Parts: sequence; C-alpha cells; structure tokens
Amino acid sequence: MTNPARVAAIQMVSTPEVAENLAAAGELIARAAGEGAQLVALPEYFCILGRKETDKVEAREVLGTDSGGPIHDWLAETARRHGVWIVGGTLPVDCGSAARILNTCLVFDAAGKRVARYDKIHLFGFTRVHEDGRVESFDESRSIVHGKNPPVALDTPFGRLGLSVCYDLRFPELYRLLGECDLLLVPSAFTATTGRAHWEALLRARAIENLAYVLAPAQGGLHVNGRRTHGHSMLIDPWGEILACQPEGPGVVAGTIDRAHIAACRASLPALAHRTL
Repeated sequence: MTNPARVAAIQMVSTPEVAENLAAAGELIARAAGEGAQLVALPEYFCILGRKETDKVEAREVLGTDSGGPIHDWLAETARRHGVWIVGGTLPVDCGSAARILNTCLVFDAAGKRVARYDKIHLFGFTRVHEDGRVESFDESRSIVHGKNPPVALDTPFGRLGLSVCYDLRFPELYRLLGECDLLLVPSAFTATTGRAHWEALLRARAIENLAYVLAPAQGGLHVNGRRTHGHSMLIDPWGEILACQPEGPGVVAGTIDRAHIAACRASLPALAHRTL
C-alpha cells in the first residue's frame, strides 16, 4: 500500500446535460490529479441530474464484463489519461426495465480498467411539508431498482476501499458487512433539508464506529431542476476529525490518508476487536 496516499473528492452542481457534466468533472479531476491526488471520487449523479426523473432513465448505459457506454468509457479514459484511480460517483445502468435503472458506482484503476461495481442498495424516500406550505418529496424507487449485490469492498494500493452511496449512509449494518476498511466512499446528492440536519453527524459516526477514513464527494448547490443539494463534501479521519470540507459549489476536497494513523486509532481504541455481536 502507498502510505500515505493523497485522495480527493469532487463536488459538483450537475445539470441535465451529460456532456456538460463530463466536461465539468474532467476539469476538476485534472485539477485534483495535478495537485497530487492518486484516487479521485465523483459524487452521485455526477453525469446527470435531470429536470425530471425519466431523464436519467433515458441516459442509461448497458454494461458488459469490461465495457459500457459513453459515460463508462469516459471514466475509463479519464483514469488512464491522468494515471489516477477514479470512483465514478454513480451513473444510470440498464436493468432490463423500460422505466427504471440501477444507480451504479464503478471504480477504475490508474490504467483505466474497471475493477469494481456497486449497485446502490438503499433507495431514498422523504416527504416533508414545510411551514410555508411547500411540499418536499422524493421517492427514488419510482425510477431506480434496489441493487441486489452484496456489499462491495476491494483491496487497492491505498488500502481496503468500501463502497456505499448516499442514502446507504443511514444504515450502519452495511458498513459492518464491508469488514475492516481503510477508506469508506460515500458519493452523495443529499438534499439541503436532510443534509443540514444529518450529513455531518452521519459521516463522522461512520468514520468513528469503523475507525476508518471517510471520503464523501457530494452535489452542492442549486440545480437547473430547482433542487438544492447540501454539498459539504468531506474527508474525515478515523477519529472523526474533519480534515477538509467544501460547503457549496464545484470544487475539490483533498487530503492524505495514512494507514499508520488508522493503526494508531485502532490500537488506542480497539472497538473493532471488542465486538461481541
């Protein structure tokens, strides 16, 4: 394992236009790579955040064993060109339905080879009537199907990497099933409402209880469809300390992960070894 290693989370305010989002993501990845990042992670829906739910369904890609559509191929080529590992946020993947897709996170190594796939398991649902009478409502199950894969963790030059997406953050049992990871990835598009209330607390909890780094690239700003996402992309260390954060707008959140620091935290507080359930 490269120790320590430089990692970066990309924050975006994605639009309904795939080409526009890929161009914006490309500039931010190039910036992160130029600043020494060895692993770069994109947010959920980095490639499309549409005006309506069916927009992402229409942009879906069919994945083969080691092939895919334009978004998949762009991720592979970008990783290869910059010589960095890329965690590709999420992209819409065909599931055999005309009306719904899988919300899929892909990981590419520095040679541009796809080395992992995780289909988001937990689908967000939320309804709140605000004091001004405005109704805020989300139901991902209308356009997305639950991933049926087991939790996905993989060994990388930066340590063991555990994959999760956005709403998964509320289900700590998923992270326990990942095993002892060095870095947990949480590409997200948290709403402004739930983000203000819970985002930081949940991210720090997952870092503390797993004694692992957490890298959380997020959507952050006002989108074309009127949706506002919370932002606050973060890198958090195994002790729960926030090492870097960007409140809003496009940008790069970067920092160092150090396996020696993980070992020190786990030695001083061996909670993982103390588990009885």
